[in-house]
Amino acid sequence: MLRLFIDQRTISNTLAISRAGIRKFSLLFSFLLLSWASSASALDAVHQTWTGKAIDGYDPVAYFTNGGPTEGVKDFQYEWNDATWYFVSEENLEKFKASPEKYAPQYGGYCAWAVSQGYTASTDPEAWDIHDGKLYLNYSKSVQQTWLQDKANNIVSGDKNWPGLLKD
Repeated sequence: MLRLFIDQRTISNTLAISRAGIRKFSLLFSFLLLSWASSASALDAVHQTWTGKAIDGYDPVAYFTNGGPTEGVKDFQYEWNDATWYFVSEENLEKFKASPEKYAPQYGGYCAWAVSQGYTASTDPEAWDIHDGKLYLNYSKSVQQTWLQDKANNIVSGDKNWPGLLKD
């Protein structure tokens, strides 16, 4: 009987320690999660995948030279504005290096419609438009159709909103 009592008390103490450890771990985990979330909420200047690819690895120059989206390759990549840009050829890579602002999408590659409305959203490289020599991307082709209905005013609004979105 005494042995059973000691075993139960040992088990109770072990459980109490485990509960305290779990509480401490939970608090630490919550703190780390909140710290990560607050730093993750800062807007990157370039929209990118979690691996750092700008435009999901599509070649920004190809929109101008090939007339549409073309996936880049690992052999031709370049770090610019804290993102990795991919290209289909050495020639496109060199064009981008010489003038990245000419080829990089407007609003850091975030959805042009969203930016015109005062927020940001990811983009689909297939939902694109070149206007006045500038590349604009949108969240989807259906969102792009909405953006295109009043493209000129949406660009004016986006140009006005973009600097403030970067500061948030």
